[in-house]
Amino acid sequence: MELKTPEKLRYDLVIIASWIKPGSRVLDLGCGRGDLLAWLKKHKNIQGTGIEQDKDKAAACISRGLTVLQGDLKDEVLDYPDGYFDVVILSQTLQQVLQPDRLLKSLARIGKQVIVSFPNFSHYSGRLQLFFKGTAPKTRQLPYSWYDTPNIRVITLADFRSFAKKVGYTIVKECAINSYGQDREGKIVTILSNLRATYGVFLIEKTKAASK
Repeated sequence: MELKTPEKLRYDLVIIASWIKPGSRVLDLGCGRGDLLAWLKKHKNIQGTGIEQDKDKAAACISRGLTVLQGDLKDEVLDYPDGYFDVVILSQTLQQVLQPDRLLKSLARIGKQVIVSFPNFSHYSGRLQLFFKGTAPKTRQLPYSWYDTPNIRVITLADFRSFAKKVGYTIVKECAINSYGQDREGKIVTILSNLRATYGVFLIEKTKAASK
């Protein structure tokens, strides 16, 4: 199964875009240069807001006519009222967050649903490097050396499933993907996903019992 878009989004963003309902109120955390927000605004008529820490990327978003705040996402999300967004997106950002459990609890307050994507550290290419070379793995999805990486933690699909449950979320939908072509092409992985997928994409919402 391959999903097509008129413009070339990163493949995990293609999956995310397919899960967003037209007209939704969306917050994109760590939105980069705004590719996803721009696509959703054009094709699904969303009401979109982004938060981006990098000043140059935030400026690029604003130049595209997007509503984007420049700042630390864990602080900026505190300013929104309860249930303000239909969907909050955290795309390839969770592995760079200092306290992901606290962040997800904040997102449960302001968003009805949360979509998370991240590189899968248990992909077989990384396992083979660690097994045969005995060194910290470097892959196309995780290209940094241990000493200069912005990723302060590593996550696997199995890890995230356990983590989501622990912090009070229900997994509504999940998709494991194997990407290529600078991550702009890919396919959905259904067999041995924790071993074969380069990225995981999860749609989660607050467990009803936990939200009472």
